[in-house]
Amino acid sequence: MKKQLFILIFLLLIIFTTGVFASDSTSETKEIWVLQIDGVINPVAASYIHENITRADKENVECLILQMDTPGGLMTSMRDIIKDILNSPVPVAVYISPRGAQSASAGVFITVSAHFAAMAPGTNIGAAHPVTLGGGGSPFGGGKPDSASTEAMMEKITNDAVAQIRSLAHERGRNEKWVEEAVRKSVSITETEAVKMNVVDLVAKDLDEFIEYLDGKVAKLPAGDKTLSTHNARIIIQQMGFHRKILDVISNPNIAYLLMILGFYGLFFEIRSPGAIFPGVLGVIFLILAFFAFQVLPINYAGMALIIVAIILFILEVSITSYGLLTIGGIVSMILGSMMLFNVSEAPKALFSVSLSVIIPVVVFTALFIIVAASFVVKAHKRQPVTGAEGIVGEVGIAASDIFIEGTVKVHGEIWKACAVQPIPKGAKIIVKSVEHMQLTVEEYKQV
Repeated sequence: MKKQLFILIFLLLIIFTTGVFASDSTSETKEIWVLQIDGVINPVAASYIHENITRADKENVECLILQMDTPGGLMTSMRDIIKDILNSPVPVAVYISPRGAQSASAGVFITVSAHFAAMAPGTNIGAAHPVTLGGGGSPFGGGKPDSASTEAMMEKITNDAVAQIRSLAHERGRNEKWVEEAVRKSVSITETEAVKMNVVDLVAKDLDEFIEYLDGKVAKLPAGDKTLSTHNARIIIQQMGFHRKILDVISNPNIAYLLMILGFYGLFFEIRSPGAIFPGVLGVIFLILAFFAFQVLPINYAGMALIIVAIILFILEVSITSYGLLTIGGIVSMILGSMMLFNVSEAPKALFSVSLSVIIPVVVFTALFIIVAASFVVKAHKRQPVTGAEGIVGEVGIAASDIFIEGTVKVHGEIWKACAVQPIPKGAKIIVKSVEHMQLTVEEYKQV
């Protein structure tokens, strides 16, 4: 009887533990990671997406959703993101959101490359024409190419972009004809038109509706097809790291430009007033932040050189009286350098150039500051010295002894050696005429 009871208890324990483990394995909560891209496509966004795709594979995430609102960005960063999506071991979906958002330029390529794509109501997609080289023919400015060579280069870039986006559309079963027009003609369409034209999969009022749509869909991955199971999945928003947020903010061309100019101002004050310390330290910090931002921006080093030349000319204006010629040269150099600072052949000019509304006030302020500083320098040169040995010339004192060729005088409460051509009695008032080797040449002071 005891043996039978023991066997019964043992069997019950086996059944219970098996049931627990089975229920644990079936009730394992799946995760969906949401990455938020709000702004320009740049190396910060590319590294953010790359890192999370890599981590998602290791943590067996069901799928990634890029919640995106972008006016476009750098072509190099866009290509990095597309390569990550195409080679991702985890399905990647794009959701153009919130209402009023857009997916333009580089955003169109990324949307087309995703395994699944949806748009929120009130959004649009399109205008994917690449930028031109040399500043002419920008799709944002509507200009024409500057030369035949530029036009030929533009045609090559456009054809290359068309080939890439058609290949992506073919891979994902999307409308190849429309994506070509988005590149060649910069066409743009609404969310409902995008669904009708098979550019995206659906219009989803919110993220939950999109996730519900994804449940049961099959994603084509490099390792094979995967059927998504998104029902009751846990949604985790993967925030951009703090250092990336800082870099994303200061990588705005206008902010990066202002940081650089403020850095130069700080060094200028330190050079003009050695030992002040604070302006120099602040200037170095601003310059470090500026160059930190420049690592993700398409810098034109000719523009940078012109700005440095302008700063040198301004410093020389304060030290050398050029009657404004150095200041004029500095102003021209700073304006040209500021406009050329970012290489718009690698990115949309509208997104990666310093605004004239920032350049003009900076240049005007700098010019006024240099003019005021230079005027103070000129006045200082003209003003008679009031300190040191030279500052004592013209001062009135008392003869501390009889002076006949040599003697002593008292000026400003100090005893000086003195000499005089005419004899001066002790106690008489004297006036200092010159100073040489710490000896004063004096004359008897006669009041008129």
